[in-house]
Amino acid sequence: MAVQLDSTVEKKVNSWLEGNYDSETKAAIQQLIDDGSNVELTDAFYKDLEFGTGGLRGLIGIGSNRMNRYTVGTATQGLANYLKKAFPEEEVKVAIAYDCRIKSDEFSTIIADIFSANGFTVYLFDSLRPTPELSFTIRELKCHSGVVVTASHNPKEYNGYKAYWVDGSQVVAPHDGNIIDEVNAITSIDQIKFEGNPALIHLISEEIDKKYVDHIVSLSISKEAIKRQKDVKIVFTPIHGTGVMLVPRTLEQMGFENVTVIEEQAEPNGNGYFPTVVYPNPEESEAMTLALQKAREIDADLVLGTDPDADRVGIGAKNHHGELQLLNGNQTASLLIYYLLSAWKDAGKLTGKQFVCKTIVTTDLIDNMAEAFGVNCYNTLTGFKYIAQVIREKEGIEEFIGGGEESYGYLIGDAVRDKDAIASCAMIAELTAYAKDKGLSLFDMLMEIYKQFGFYYEGLISITKKGKTGAEEIQQMMADFRANPPETLAGAEVVRMDDYKALTTTNLQTGAITEIPSGEMGIESSNVLQFFTTDGTKFTCRPSGTEPKIKFYVGVRAEFEKKEDFDTVYADLKEKVQKIGAELGLH
Repeated sequence: MAVQLDSTVEKKVNSWLEGNYDSETKAAIQQLIDDGSNVELTDAFYKDLEFGTGGLRGLIGIGSNRMNRYTVGTATQGLANYLKKAFPEEEVKVAIAYDCRIKSDEFSTIIADIFSANGFTVYLFDSLRPTPELSFTIRELKCHSGVVVTASHNPKEYNGYKAYWVDGSQVVAPHDGNIIDEVNAITSIDQIKFEGNPALIHLISEEIDKKYVDHIVSLSISKEAIKRQKDVKIVFTPIHGTGVMLVPRTLEQMGFENVTVIEEQAEPNGNGYFPTVVYPNPEESEAMTLALQKAREIDADLVLGTDPDADRVGIGAKNHHGELQLLNGNQTASLLIYYLLSAWKDAGKLTGKQFVCKTIVTTDLIDNMAEAFGVNCYNTLTGFKYIAQVIREKEGIEEFIGGGEESYGYLIGDAVRDKDAIASCAMIAELTAYAKDKGLSLFDMLMEIYKQFGFYYEGLISITKKGKTGAEEIQQMMADFRANPPETLAGAEVVRMDDYKALTTTNLQTGAITEIPSGEMGIESSNVLQFFTTDGTKFTCRPSGTEPKIKFYVGVRAEFEKKEDFDTVYADLKEKVQKIGAELGLH
């Protein structure tokens, strides 16, 4: 039975057929109509792409719910209109970067043209660059805003658009909502100024690269350890992305002399098809296969892999059995923060005025460590823009040491205001050298952390629900959990529910409700639920802001006394997470 077009979708389809769109776009729409492809038409037109936790992101193709010349153009013109209102008496300056994905270079040129047509001074990178360098550039060139064209680690069919603000962070409230209002106010593509002004577009290149790399090298703490361990064996893969531009260069400048780059994945893939991987995400073990093979071949100490826009990094190291093992994002974040806290303490730099930052779904091990070092740990909503918001609010009051999130994004220092895989690779290599200088592997260091602070394990259950019906199913799942909280998780009583949509905390034993403070510290209304049990288990439900998924995070903890118990404790915690998922019908 044929699927009928919703009247709203049909109206939007017709507006594209009748509007001032190019003939190729109209022909593609007409072909879908002729083929009776109403499901595809509905998915392409049932909504407009919106700014989520990662900005504008979607499948490449025709339609208001796709990445194309017109949706990119509308977003850019809306952003330009808001920038004019936000900085009415200033010469607005913007920076633009792009990665290796399909149409990234084309979209970046469209964005530059529109900004310049609006009278802005535009700084456009002359070739692909890592996302964190865009954040650095905004701050370095004193820009008011910036855009990077990337879909990060999404599949090859996607592209995206991340908008940044004057401090180098991705836009947050109220700016994100105001930009959306300006975008929605554009009722015709005729309002978009596509004809650029070349005189206002300035290409940038090596001069920014040098300043950025020099800054990262200046963050080094254990320079003597690097000198002694300069031959530490490092394998790096950029997974066909922008990391190849600067990671090897940065590691060399840090003093590391034994870095092997995976040649099969070293060439940034111009057409975005990532030929050696299914999914260009260092969170996926498959994407790290070639790097792990090479590491075993040469007996490497460390494996590093960055995603296409080089804001996330995955790592591998030898475990307690001497076998190479990939670490998850929580483990890497814990190692980084522990190393930074220890190094700052050893240097006498902890004065009670420092802080670290993480998201509410990232391991609570970091909170525990920070408390032990007398350092504040602030928790934000998911999305690095919220960590950047806390850094901004604490400027001049407290000093930012570092931060991270479970999804493989980390930041050291505050010159960049987004997750930074280039700096993270440098600091992870340094802590590897620091550990080796003490006769330890990264895994040895991790087990020492567990012995001191407890063995924390976090599992992620991700369920994909595509299209309009999928989005509705995800919303219903959230409504069900909100209305009917689980009573127990793996036998432990659920005693508290935090509802970030209502911004309330409910004591499930007494029924008492208190408010979650919002408007600052990276907290605002968001469709996220968290449940806490009597034994310290934390369960989080969160629809993704960038993918058609709902994610469930399960955090559990146990005491850990000696390394010989690692496998047993790990298996017990993993089984507990699986049990909770099964109890809730998530497997």
